Amino acid sequence: MPRGDKSKYTDKQERKADHIAEGYEKKGVPEQEAERRAWATVNKDDGGGKKSGSGRGKATGHPAAHNGGEKGGKVAAGRSAVERSASARKAAATHKRNAGSHVHH
Repeated sequence: MPRGDKSKYTDKQERKADHIAEGYEKKGVPEQEAERRAWATVNKDDGGGKKSGSGRGKATGHPAAHNGGEKGGKVAAGRSAVERSASARKAAATHKRNAGSHVHH
């Protein structure tokens, strides 16, 4: 299979890569770089493409996704209560401002 051939990936993996790339693009990463990173993440998660044969392509345990949760708490834990509540107030204001524009599925 030539490098860059995505035909061996499942629909779920492709969806996952799309979502990951979208996240990077929101952060301002150029489209192609976002795409490249997204597929790298899917490979890290699932060990590459999985299409045919029984017993293949079972667990997509999202190991790469676990890092995010861990990163979050550590930063907050190192901050004083005053800083945390200021940050929370700021977040609440942002949420309020964006309430109308965001569509939940």
